[in-house]
Amino acid sequence: QVQLQESGPGLVKPSQTLSLTCTVSGGSITTNYYYWSWIRQPPGKGLEWMGAIAYSGSTYYSPSLKSRTSISRDTSKNQFTLQLSSVTPEDTAVYYCARDRGGTIWGEYDYWGQGTQVTVSS
Repeated sequence: QVQLQESGPGLVKPSQTLSLTCTVSGGSITTNYYYWSWIRQPPGKGLEWMGAIAYSGSTYYSPSLKSRTSISRDTSKNQFTLQLSSVTPEDTAVYYCARDRGGTIWGEYDYWGQGTQVTVSS
């Protein structure tokens, strides 16, 4: 029922800001008590949780990325957005948006986007 779709540029230059949008259908991003997350997977590496925005609008970030990460939402469009500033080639990854079930444990995702490749290169 719920579908998530990532969109945005597939190529970003170093030092610029990566911006991706996740469009959600079949469910509202304001519905209690879900969290809407961004996760990435660099080549040859595991999944890395980046951050999330809650149904309430509160945001949460990975400590390692907090200084460069901003998550926002547009409830009228049922979208949430990732911005990652000052990117380097180490930020090259497949980026996913996903819905967290909102339980007491982070990382229980019931719906995922298909992922989008973002390459940081000059």
